[in-house]
Amino acid sequence: MSTMMAAPNLVRCYSSYRNGLRSESLKSKWKCKADGEADVIVIGSGIGGLCCGALLARYEEDVLVVESHDQPGGAAHSFDVKGFKFDSGPSLFSGLQSRGPQANPLAQVLDALGETLPCATYDSWMVYIPEGQFLSRIGPTEFFKDLQQYAGPNAVDEWRKLLDAVLPLSAAAMALPPLSIRGDWGVVSTAAARYAPSLLKSFIQMGPRTALGATKLLRPFSEILDDLQLKDPFIRNWIDLLAFLLAGVKANAVLSAEMVYMFAEWYKPGCCLEYPLHGSAAIVDALVRGLEKFGGRISLQSHVENIVVENDRAIGVKLRSGQFLRAKKAVVSNASMWDTLKLLPKEVVAKSFSDRINTTPQCDSFMHLHLGFDAEGIRSDLGIHHIVVNDWKRGVDADQNVVLISIPSVLSPHLAPHGKHVLHAYMPGTEPFDLWEGLDRRSAEYRNLKAERSEVMWKAVERAVGEGFSREKCEVKLVGSPLTHQRFLRRNRGTYGPAVQAGTDTFPGHSTPIPQLYCCGDSTFPGIGVPAVAASGAIVANSLVSVSQHSNLLDAIGI
Repeated sequence: MSTMMAAPNLVRCYSSYRNGLRSESLKSKWKCKADGEADVIVIGSGIGGLCCGALLARYEEDVLVVESHDQPGGAAHSFDVKGFKFDSGPSLFSGLQSRGPQANPLAQVLDALGETLPCATYDSWMVYIPEGQFLSRIGPTEFFKDLQQYAGPNAVDEWRKLLDAVLPLSAAAMALPPLSIRGDWGVVSTAAARYAPSLLKSFIQMGPRTALGATKLLRPFSEILDDLQLKDPFIRNWIDLLAFLLAGVKANAVLSAEMVYMFAEWYKPGCCLEYPLHGSAAIVDALVRGLEKFGGRISLQSHVENIVVENDRAIGVKLRSGQFLRAKKAVVSNASMWDTLKLLPKEVVAKSFSDRINTTPQCDSFMHLHLGFDAEGIRSDLGIHHIVVNDWKRGVDADQNVVLISIPSVLSPHLAPHGKHVLHAYMPGTEPFDLWEGLDRRSAEYRNLKAERSEVMWKAVERAVGEGFSREKCEVKLVGSPLTHQRFLRRNRGTYGPAVQAGTDTFPGHSTPIPQLYCCGDSTFPGIGVPAVAASGAIVANSLVSVSQHSNLLDAIGI
């Protein structure tokens, strides 16, 4: 996930926080000499690639992460315009500060790296739906009040029935720490044997009926809903929305394990949502700090032209500059499956491998709206997150229907100039690429289409921010299209990722038919979303070291 800047022989290395704040763009980056080889080369510095690279450095492997963009982070990178610091992608987080066996996969990686992530905590977001608008609170009890008002007693009963069934399943869903998983038979030692007692205990505590339900954790979540005979339209719509926020698909396509994990984080006593004080870039910076702390390197503006395969093995990468970087042990691609395929010489790719990739359906792309505006006249109780659903009947995955809005300056005022707000609105994985394909980004046709297709976001923002907001008074107005998404993130057709349907297909594993070539990120198991891609990167890193090294790491962080 990156843009297209060629690399010089002296590669740019990323300078992370100084005195707790992000250093100033390219001015404060230093250069380090590229020696032309590493044990492992990671293509792309998205969350998955950075988790993989940083853990490998923690394992004392010589790691080089190569990134085409002039800053790391992939879809999670941030950018600055006139002092407004914008997130480019994810903004809804939980479990970032959790620790222990049941912690969020990203939190476990950060723990292994000895990195902390200061966060603001909160417990609600504003929801605008056809039935009305309300402040939706996480936790075990607050949501019942909203259900009573907007959906009625039947919805209350069904939600209680769902929580009673799902929350006990979380013990099974979270029994194996994500950091214990690896992609070979060593998993028997690092996961199955190591955690068998706690897994058995959790099944005993569940009781026979709940334990039987745990067998559905790798099936679509809709099957659990059907078994519970949940039919209330509001409940089914709400769960589709939660699934969509989590993984870009509805309940009939998301793994039950993912949803159960999410319910455990959002609907248990004492739970909260978190936002990094320095924006999503703080996550990226923490991972880069961890990478560099243990001797790993990151090379920015280093566009990989192709993966070099010799004697049927991946041996390195060739950059657009012409430079060859040798990988002594492995090449790991954090690019999407379609973009990884483009990097490989056609003659070395098995037809079955390319056919599977080319026939895998894709989620649609994104529309983005980035705004910077004056906070004067804006209500003081403005929340950080707002979700607008225009029409339940069309489905949460329909285009122009669901708009997500993040205003992080509400919790972190320094993300905008004094007295200002920074806002990111987007339509996640629902914008058809076909509408945009082939358009000249400098043409009037392109500008007109951006204005037309962004109007639903503008209206959602006006509804969420309320009186005092004016389009004309926005100091920064940026509209991003699928072509923007494709260009800056190097995502094939600007896609959100594979549209894999749980129960009928599975996300690919991390090894490939080409020895020494591995993949991580949202095109691999366990799928789309920050926790999932963090887990994928960790699995690849664990798979490239010995079982004893892996076990020692688990011992070191106490899981």
